[in-house]
Amino acid sequence: MQTPTLFALLLLLILVAYGTGFRRAVSTARSLGGVRNLAALPSYYGLYTALWCGLPALILLGAWLVFDDAIIRAMVLNSIADKPEMISGQNLLYAQIQNLAAGHLIGEKSPELQSAADYFSLLRSRSNNLQAFLSLVLASGLAAFALLRLSPKLRAREKVEKVLRIALIACACAAILTTVGILLSVLFESLRFFQSVPVTEFLFGLHWSPQMALRADQVGSSGAFGAVPLFTGTLMVSAIAMFVAVPVGLMAAIYLAEYASKRVRSLAKPILEILAGVPTVVYGFFAALTVAPFIRDLATSVGLEASSESALAAGLVMGIMIIPFVSSLSDDVINAVPQSLRDGALGLGSTKSETVRKVVIPAALPGIVGGVLLAVSRAIGETMIVVMAAGLAANLTANPLESVTTVTVQIVTLLVGDQEFDSPKTLAAFALGLMLFISTLVLNFIALHVVKKYREQYD
Repeated sequence: MQTPTLFALLLLLILVAYGTGFRRAVSTARSLGGVRNLAALPSYYGLYTALWCGLPALILLGAWLVFDDAIIRAMVLNSIADKPEMISGQNLLYAQIQNLAAGHLIGEKSPELQSAADYFSLLRSRSNNLQAFLSLVLASGLAAFALLRLSPKLRAREKVEKVLRIALIACACAAILTTVGILLSVLFESLRFFQSVPVTEFLFGLHWSPQMALRADQVGSSGAFGAVPLFTGTLMVSAIAMFVAVPVGLMAAIYLAEYASKRVRSLAKPILEILAGVPTVVYGFFAALTVAPFIRDLATSVGLEASSESALAAGLVMGIMIIPFVSSLSDDVINAVPQSLRDGALGLGSTKSETVRKVVIPAALPGIVGGVLLAVSRAIGETMIVVMAAGLAANLTANPLESVTTVTVQIVTLLVGDQEFDSPKTLAAFALGLMLFISTLVLNFIALHVVKKYREQYD
């Protein structure tokens, strides 16, 4: 039995278990004179039965899927371990066995390979059958066990809530452990990079040329890993985007929340939020084919020299892309301000604009700062628009009309293609990721500090 079919059967069993537990609780309550004689509502008895039926079986299924392929791989490779000519390249060998078992391998097939493929098919078939048998038997047996335990005095709600509480704690721990794992993986590879390249050179170097030169007299023959041009390019493009997105998005949110009629709001807000659903590659095309040439021609007409790919073009289009993030979040926060604050300000003689400026915006400022922070993180992490509109050149410049690159673009560039994770060129991507992580963390800390301080003053 295939895994999707088995999963569907388990879901069906869980629904049947819930319905059976619910009906049995209702029947018991009817015979006792009402639901008030039960220790919990009938729905909790149904959930109690469904959890006993589904949770252990789903855990078994998940564990089986995790370890099944590794065990089968080890058994298949061990079956041909006595043939030295087939041991080299085990990953390729196992892939050939899988393709042969699936009938996708083209070309001459050796008897040893065919035997291994037959053994693989046998193991896979037995594994699927055993997986289905154990899962269904476990689900059915535990569902029957749960039904036998149902009684009017069973505190089903407490038991169900205890399981849900454990599940929520597990999800929270998984998120924390995932973050720690990401940080440690980036940190360890970054430490390997800093063993080859000094930290001072990386943080304060003014030249970025990670490719390894072919000649000793070539510029950057040993690689130049000064990341200052990347940081300045990232800050420049992000700053331009924020100069566009924050004023426009905030003003749009204020208008929609405080001044627009319900009809205008119902039309304008969805149209504005459509921008959030446009793929970034479409923004990149728009920036590369429309905005960048327009900026270049406009600069030439006033006597300025502009590159065909510029930070200004990427920043402007990125700002347009981020407007929905700022406006939507700010609009929700402004609408969450209690109406009593507005009524009190208006009752004291304030005008509409004074109420918005001196009461509503200060009350909503923590949420607005959070929205702006999210927009900044979105701008820092954007890649496609910068690649298509700002270029790949790591120029150290303050001129927005010149071509620049960002940290995320260089990370993608360094990891494209077949790369070995033992050279400074590849490991530099992890060092850039670590710096980006630290920068975002510092930005979050500063924003939270500012919000907390202002909130204390407002309270």
